[in-house]
Amino acid sequence: MKYNRWDDSKIDTGLYMLLQDLTTVLSNQSDLTFEYKHGSFIDIVERTVTGSHHWDVNEQSIKKSGYKSDVFLRVLGTLHHSHLPSIHSFSRNADETSLPKFSAQLFTLLEDLRLENLIIKGRPGTKQDFTIRLNYLKHYFDTQRSTNVTRGYPLDELYCLIYLLLQADQPDPSFPRASDKQLNQLEKIKPLLYRTFEAADTRGVAGITEHITQMLEESYQDMFHTYFAFPIAHHEQFQKDTLFDELTRTDPLENEDREDADQEESEYVDEEFSTWHRENENSNRKQTFLQFELDSGTKTNINGGNSRETEDGDQAEGTIQGASGKSDQNDYSDVDSLEKQGKTEERQANGSGYGEVNQYAVAIDKYATARTTEDERSYDEAVRKIEDHKRRLATTIEKVLEYQMNAPRKNLLFGRLSKNLLPVATNENPRIFYKKNDDSNTVDAAFTLLVDCSASMYNKMDETKLGITLFHEVLNQLKIPHSIVGFWEEATDVKDTYQPNYFHYVHQFQDSFYKNNGADIMQLEPQEDNRDGFSIRVAAEHLAARREKHKFLLIFSDGEPAAANYDQNGIIDTNVAVAEARKRGIDVIGMFLAEGEIDEREDATMQNIYGRERLMIPGVEELPEHFAPLLKRLLLKSV
Repeated sequence: MKYNRWDDSKIDTGLYMLLQDLTTVLSNQSDLTFEYKHGSFIDIVERTVTGSHHWDVNEQSIKKSGYKSDVFLRVLGTLHHSHLPSIHSFSRNADETSLPKFSAQLFTLLEDLRLENLIIKGRPGTKQDFTIRLNYLKHYFDTQRSTNVTRGYPLDELYCLIYLLLQADQPDPSFPRASDKQLNQLEKIKPLLYRTFEAADTRGVAGITEHITQMLEESYQDMFHTYFAFPIAHHEQFQKDTLFDELTRTDPLENEDREDADQEESEYVDEEFSTWHRENENSNRKQTFLQFELDSGTKTNINGGNSRETEDGDQAEGTIQGASGKSDQNDYSDVDSLEKQGKTEERQANGSGYGEVNQYAVAIDKYATARTTEDERSYDEAVRKIEDHKRRLATTIEKVLEYQMNAPRKNLLFGRLSKNLLPVATNENPRIFYKKNDDSNTVDAAFTLLVDCSASMYNKMDETKLGITLFHEVLNQLKIPHSIVGFWEEATDVKDTYQPNYFHYVHQFQDSFYKNNGADIMQLEPQEDNRDGFSIRVAAEHLAARREKHKFLLIFSDGEPAAANYDQNGIIDTNVAVAEARKRGIDVIGMFLAEGEIDEREDATMQNIYGRERLMIPGVEELPEHFAPLLKRLLLKSV
């Protein structure tokens, strides 16, 4: 688990998903993703649209509208209406000036104002968000202007004055306490700035920016602060007129270079690739052939041989089918199971289907080893401590089941005749029959308990095992199938393309209530990192395959997910994994194990991941007291 008391940042998963949806829907590009960065720009190489951390403010309405307006500017504006050749030319010229930082930021400001007008005209619904953006930035730049005067950053002060002038509500706004030099310069460049409102395209904005930069070069050193990021990253790699053209570009070859070759001097070889062998020979059929397609390489003027005409027996694709049979080698049918041997098993499937952040995650199953005397003793002690909670909880559920078995269903149109025949005289369609309830006296549910085994659980694992023991003992008595799985990522074995994630099965569905395996719980121990989103998806796959009507996935955790290349995206990925599981009909509940009073940041993190279905436990020693009511509620729900 990741915890840093100096890091007070948190990700609002609801807002992130909104921004991601806006990015993909407005761009009509399903693989274009949204990211938080220090600046708002669009990067076609990385296929990302970014929102500036500048909008990480406490006021939620400003934060939401600020990020949304960033997406609007990039996806509705820059993507479609910024002219790439003009940007290339401007960027080269700006690098040759003595004020490259100022020039780039002035261009971004003026271009964004042009794009904003186009967007509002085409989509009036965006006006409210841009209005909130404007009001916040006017206050921000006014504050920054005063700061720059105090600190002696003249060009930064002038930049703030430019923004405030262009966004002013009146023709000639006054700027108290502004430097006379900057006010004089503002007057000189004011006619050029006002021409921005008449600029028809990116080329016009670039021309205005270059003219202003030339006027200021001899009087200023470059800016100190960065207020706006350049709107396009890696723009020098693009050749089309707009970024949208680049997004939708399709080339017949990966490279367009061409090589002239001497046809007579070049050697041509016509070689046949055959797939024939004796086992698949069939004289009554035409034979299968291999076909290769070239999608990259250099074009030449060499002519190949004549093309092969298709035949009736040609196949678009082939399949290989084998037959199983008994091996005449060693027989391993009597060897103990992996569970008994306490071995690990790496699955063939990895996390490539669970999102980009999990593409290198690999699930490795680990099973309980033989129980020791110490395991048995520790488990007996845990059972003794939770006995009261277990007895009350199990008794309540059993009484509910017994009542449902005995309580008849009344007021039916057919069945056994009731003793109350009054409705025959009072009702036109009397319901005077009843049936005995023949439902089973069992709970139609399956549970999985995921236990975070990251290193941060070092001081909490012993008490956590009390909650796990309560979970197992109650479900065991009620004969409810359940599994208990510890999960972690082995940080010491992580490589660039390999992230081993262990799943320690101390209890499995098939033996959860008819084998005395409770002491295996004591084998759970703190390990390394935790990739919660991947682990939840793996557990949900197992639960979804169960036939029970009600399925519950509970997660014991003590903070944010933390694993290799997972810090920023961990909360978002876990939130998505939870949402995916709930769409499959699985109830997912997160239980936070704190070390004292729960602060606002911890609660916000769990809310961002699990929403309302979360249980915040202030002290791990209080786990049984808080866990028992939750378990009771879930069991009654499934009765």
